[in-house]
Amino acid sequence: MSQDRDLDDVPSLSDASTEAALERVRFVADLMDDAFEIPGTDVSVGLDPLLGIAPVSGDAVSGAISLYIVGEAARAGVPKGKLARMLFNVGVDVSVGSIPVLGTIFDAFWKANQWNASMMEDYLEGASVDDHYATEKDADPDAVSIDIDEESDDE
Repeated sequence: MSQDRDLDDVPSLSDASTEAALERVRFVADLMDDAFEIPGTDVSVGLDPLLGIAPVSGDAVSGAISLYIVGEAARAGVPKGKLARMLFNVGVDVSVGSIPVLGTIFDAFWKANQWNASMMEDYLEGASVDDHYATEKDADPDAVSIDIDEESDDE
C-alpha cells in the first residue's frame, strides 16, 4: 500500500461525511449533557441524569447512547489512545452514575459526552498528515540525551 493512498484516508473536517458525523455527535452530546438549563443557575443538564433516575436500566440506556459517540469517533479515524480515554469517560459516567441519588447528582456535572465530542472535534480539526503518520523512527535522535559519567566510585 503506497503512502499516497494512505494520505487520502486521513479524515478531515472538509469531508462531508465526517462533518455530518461530527454534527450528529454534537447533537447527541448536547442532548445527553446540556439540553436543559436549571432556572436561576448557570448549570445545564441533559437526559443523562434524568435517565439515571431509573435504577440500572436508565444508566444502561445512557451508557449505550454514550457509546454511539465513541463509535462515530472510531469510524472517523480517532486514534486508539483517544478512544480509550473516551471509553474511560463513559465507564466512569455509567459506574458512578449508577449509585442511587449520588449518581444522579454526579451525572449532572460529569459531562462525558461533551468531553468525548470535544476530543473527536479537536482531533479532526488538528489531524494533519504529519501527526497521523508520525512514528518513532521520525523522532529527532537528539531530542533525548543521556549523560554518562565515566568516572567510577573506585577512585
